[in-house]
Amino acid sequence: MTPDLLLPFDDTEPTFAARPVWCGRGSAVIGRASIGTQAWLGDESVIRADGHDVVVGDRFWLGARSTLHIAAEMYPCIVGDRVTVGRDAVVHACTVGDDCVIEDACVVLDGSLIEDGVLLEAGSTVFPRTTLPAGFVCAGSPARPLRPLAPSELADRAERLREAAASDQASGPGDDFAIDPAVFVARTARLRGRVALAPGASVFFSCTLEAGLGPIVIGPNVNVQDNCALHTRADGLVIERDTTLGHNVTAADGRIGPGCLIGMGARLGPGTVVEADVLLAAGSATDPGQVLDSGWLWGGRPARALSRLDGDRRAMMARTVASYAAYGRAYRKLQAS
Repeated sequence: MTPDLLLPFDDTEPTFAARPVWCGRGSAVIGRASIGTQAWLGDESVIRADGHDVVVGDRFWLGARSTLHIAAEMYPCIVGDRVTVGRDAVVHACTVGDDCVIEDACVVLDGSLIEDGVLLEAGSTVFPRTTLPAGFVCAGSPARPLRPLAPSELADRAERLREAAASDQASGPGDDFAIDPAVFVARTARLRGRVALAPGASVFFSCTLEAGLGPIVIGPNVNVQDNCALHTRADGLVIERDTTLGHNVTAADGRIGPGCLIGMGARLGPGTVVEADVLLAAGSATDPGQVLDSGWLWGGRPARALSRLDGDRRAMMARTVASYAAYGRAYRKLQAS
């Protein structure tokens, strides 16, 4: 069975070592991806190799709404044999050894190394360029070794995640939107209700935008990356121009100002206001109604102001906006071809 969406990137098609491979509804595999034997890709999962390699070993399980991605021209994403990844997780531009278990809602960041036989507990964040040693249970934000693994613990946790993954069901397709030609909306994204997209906006693979009561308004050059989930239940959500939402961000009603970057796996509570020029670190969470003041790096659970933004961080945020504008143009052409 092939993914719902199988796309080349820079004229390179994904490759699969052998069948059987099980690919869930709404799953997407893109670009320089190589998948081993007996893979299981959950509903709405995304493997995106657009600018570097994703290499996945044998007997890999990827939970629903989870994302594997690279850092273009910097870091590949390398995953060993017999690795199980839970739901709503991000494995980004890192290396994962054999026989590892990465539980639900984890975020593994660029340049990290997870050695063989590691259990990463649910909700953990592996900071960039961290090494987690073999044979340990690791947890936290930042993730650290807690204790040695007990006998059969890895196998038990993997089996529990796989049972949950097998019973998880994707939602149905979203509304049939008439998309402005200056906007990219991935074929596997789901948009429902009053969703407004300004020119230059992009909504990537397996995102869910559900405007239940209030609208979702996305400004010019905003990029909403793979597996983000935006749900409104009250006044609505406004995301202003030149802002980036990283992979697997969750947000409810509120406002995100211009020129912001919301890091991978972040959770924004209802009523959160993010002022202009804010960087929210990956894996962070806000309390309902929290206000993130302009000009700061915020992080933690709940988020707190960590340091003033400097020129290097602002330049990185601007590069991300430009990079995803280019991705949006490229994918718009690929989907149309």
